[in-house]
This record gives sequence, structure tokens and C-alpha cells, in this order.
Amino acid sequence: MGLLNKFTGSTPTSAAASSNAEPEKRPEMMKIGMAQRFRPRILLMAVVVSMGGFIFGYDTGQISGFLEMPDFLGRFADQRDAQGKLSFSNGRSGCIVALLSIGTLMGALTAGPVADRFGRKPSIMFWNLIFCVGVIVQITTTHKWYQIALGRWVAGLGVGGLSVLTPMYQSETAPRYVRGALVSCYQLFITLGILVAYCINFGTEDTRNASAWRLPMGIGFIWPAIMLVGMLFMRESPRWEYRNDKTDSARHTIALVYGVPEDHPEVQREVREIREKLEAERAGGDNHPWYEIFTGPRMLYRTLLGIALQSLQQLTGANFFFYYGTTIFESVGLPNPYVTSMILGGVNFGTTFPGLYIVERFGRRPALITGGLWMFMCFMVFSSLGHFALDQEDPSRTQSIGYVMIVFTCLFIAAFAMTWGPIVWALVGEIYPSRYRAKAMALATASNWIWNFLISFFTPYITGAIDYRYGYIFAACCFTGAVVVYLFVCESQNRTLEEIDTMYILGVNPIKSKYWQPPEGDALPNLDNTYLTPGARGINKKTEAGVPEEERRDRAPTAESSRV
Repeated sequence: MGLLNKFTGSTPTSAAASSNAEPEKRPEMMKIGMAQRFRPRILLMAVVVSMGGFIFGYDTGQISGFLEMPDFLGRFADQRDAQGKLSFSNGRSGCIVALLSIGTLMGALTAGPVADRFGRKPSIMFWNLIFCVGVIVQITTTHKWYQIALGRWVAGLGVGGLSVLTPMYQSETAPRYVRGALVSCYQLFITLGILVAYCINFGTEDTRNASAWRLPMGIGFIWPAIMLVGMLFMRESPRWEYRNDKTDSARHTIALVYGVPEDHPEVQREVREIREKLEAERAGGDNHPWYEIFTGPRMLYRTLLGIALQSLQQLTGANFFFYYGTTIFESVGLPNPYVTSMILGGVNFGTTFPGLYIVERFGRRPALITGGLWMFMCFMVFSSLGHFALDQEDPSRTQSIGYVMIVFTCLFIAAFAMTWGPIVWALVGEIYPSRYRAKAMALATASNWIWNFLISFFTPYITGAIDYRYGYIFAACCFTGAVVVYLFVCESQNRTLEEIDTMYILGVNPIKSKYWQPPEGDALPNLDNTYLTPGARGINKKTEAGVPEEERRDRAPTAESSRV
């Protein structure tokens, strides 16, 4: 294959291989039916590994209900409102709620190096145990509010670790034809966990003793137990195995998840691409410092893109609607905050299911762009009605406005649940090469938790000062998110992780990336050369010393051949 074809991605006319006799040619894409997509192993992976999202959702959903329970208020509240009822100050409630995010930030940053050293599977089990320790710290307290806060911080370490490892494991292990949906299951299980927590809180809210909040908290042990036991039956990530010289095990894992024999062309192709990428990465040796997530080929671009996507997911403002939900629903005669939470949680969970279809049917880019613009529109209408038309002193006097705002609340939640909620997790799990995936995903996920903390802690203060106009800030962020995806995100639907890496290394135009054809056969091992020179990472004079002059000349990309 000529160098021009190699670096421009043009497709030669040679037929795809159909047998093991021609292993270096690209095999035909597997024709996948519904039975193949929903095999027991795929469903088990979806339920067990995505339980990491359920743990986070459940822990997040239960704390908002605790802050309204009489026994919890009696033990930990620090002030009384104008009617003389016990309540939490913004500072104390902010600490209790937001310390989880501080823990998740630290857990996310730590999870990457731990997973690279010990493997994805044992790391997932470790962070589940850390979460359980945090729950124990919380459930054993009596009247010390800071023990609740500290326990949430410890639990947050576990949640943060799982927030990195769950999409990472799914991305590295899932077949390409369901990878987006499987990774998106993380967000689906977050919404399910929130909804289950709301329902359990609703069932215990009338209890006038500590069991009102200790019972939901104790039920929280069930979810990590399910995940711990389930992971015992899951296999290690094949890409981690291959990088750690467990080639046969990696091939066996890939064959199992695809449901085909180990000598199947699809298995051969995926193993070959993993090998080629690994050989290219190791061309300059194995000593690669952490800062290569910024200096590696096109890594600064991808690292900043992952950080931007995760930050913008929080800045879409989904939590803003949950914060104002009670006030809006009061305007139409639903004053019970638990009922309000269940309604919004139900919409959030139910509309996430179409997102699992959308991500595989229409692709990542169209879904995120459409979702961002949809949410922008919802926020503009919602905020304008709330500030200019709703009677904020007595919302019941403007019921018709309240009904319209409820409609746009649900439309926003549906848009978020179908697009930016699940798909960002899938994208961030796909855009990094294997060597940098753990560290780069940890950094991107940490940015999500930073904004989660800032929004949860400062929202009560900001909304108290500018009321519904706060929504205009989130509207601008939604529009910005759509622009960022349009300009910078390559379409990764139905591509292997190695092909996605190639797209970013070659600088494929994101706007035209849907139509890009990957180089075939011998191209992948040398793609790092596009951006590397002798002495840089990936290539040095020593490794080139034993290469014949003709082969070195063939490897060297010209200005024309490097152009996409």
C-alpha cells in the first residue's frame, strides 16, 4: 500500500479477507442481529459493570431527601427558618452535599494510576470496598454532622474511582457494535439509582426516628455487594491484558465478548490492531512520564477535549432543574418535595433508554449537537418565564406559567438524558489511546467532579441573588457544548478504539469524520511517525539503527502524505 493511501485514508480496491489465509487484510464487518447484541454476556456486562453508576446515583439521590427528614434535621440542623422550623444553613448543607464531589475528584485522579498498575477488574473491586467504608462512617453517627460529611467524602473516593473505571472497562472490553450503548449504561444506572433513592426516601419520610435515614443508607450496601460478586465472574480488560503480556487471555476475552471462535477474522483484526498500536507506542521504549497525556501525538488536543466535554456535561445545568423543581411544582398543587423528586427522577430515568438507541443509531456528533441546541432552547424559555412571568412570591397565582415551565423542565431532562448525560461518558472512554486512557480519563472525569462540586455548593447562593436568570448561564453553556462538538469531536460510531486513535493522530477533520475510511493492514503501526521526529517519544535514532535504508525511506511521511 502506498504512503499516500496510508496517511490520507483512501481505500484501496483489494477485497476484504474472508479467511485466515489472509490475516493482514481487513475482514468484513460482522453482520450483527438483535440476538447477537443482547447475548447473556453482554447483558451481564451491562448490569454488573454499570452498577458503578447506580452506586453514585443512589448516594446522590438519597442525601437530598435526608435534608428534609425531621429526625435528620433534629440531629444535624444548625438553624431555624422564619416559621421556627429546623433547617440547614447554606454552608452546612453545602458541605454535606458537596463533600461527596471532593471525594469523587480525588478518587477519579487516583483511579487511573491504580488501574494501570493492578488492572481494571481488581481496581473496580477495591473502590467498591472504599465506598462501603464511607457508608459505615455515615451510618454509625448519632449527632455529629461532620461525621456525615466525612463519610460522604470517603464514599466519594469510591464513587470517583468507579466513575473512571466503569466507562473505561466498558470501552476496552465491549464489542464495537454495542460499545456506545454499553458505556452509556453508566448514565442509565445513575438515573436509576437516583430514582430508586427517591422512592425509598418517600417510603421512609414519615418515620420519626433514625431509621428514616439509616434504612435507605443501609440499603446502599446492596449495590456494591452486587458489583463485587458480579466482577468475580467478569474477565479483565483485554487491552490491559495485552499490554501486560497476557496475549492469549486477551484474545480469549475478545472472542468471548464477540461470541465467536478465537480464530474468527473479527477477533484477528481486533488483536492485530491492538498489537500494532502497542508496537508503535513502544517504539521508543517503555519509560513514558505522566505528562505525555499533554505531549504525546495529538494528546494535548484530546486531553483538553475530554476535560471540556466532561465540564460542559455538568454545565448543561441539569441540577438547576432539580433545585427549582419544588417551587415550580408547588405552583400547580404539588407541594411534597418527595413527589416532585420522583416525577423528575422518573422522567430522567425513562428518557435515558432512547439514548442507548440514539448513540448507536445516529452517532455521537448528531446526538450531542442536537441535544445541546435542544437544551439551550429549553433553558431560554424556562428562565425567561421564571424571571418575567412567574409570581415568585406566590407561584399558585400563575398556575398556567407553572404548567408551561414544567413542560420545558421535562423536555430539558429528556434531552439531557438522551444525549449529553450518557454519550459524553462513551466519548471520553473512546478518544484516548490505551497507554494514556487511564490517566487522561481520570483527568477528564475529575473536571466533571470539580464542576459538580462548584454547582452544588454555590447554586443556593447564586439563585438567591439572581433567581431564574441563573439559567441563562447554563443556556450559554449548552450552546457552547454544541459548537465544541461540531468543531472538535470526531465521529466514533462503529469504529474500534484503535481506529479512533488513528483519526485523531492524523488530524481528520471532525466535520467530515463520519465519512473517513481507516487505513488498512500495515498502516496502524507507523501512524505515530506522523508527528514524531528522531529523538522524540515513539521514535529515536537507536530504534532506527537496524532498519534498512529503503524501509526507513518508506516509513518517512512526506508533506503530501501527511495531509488529511
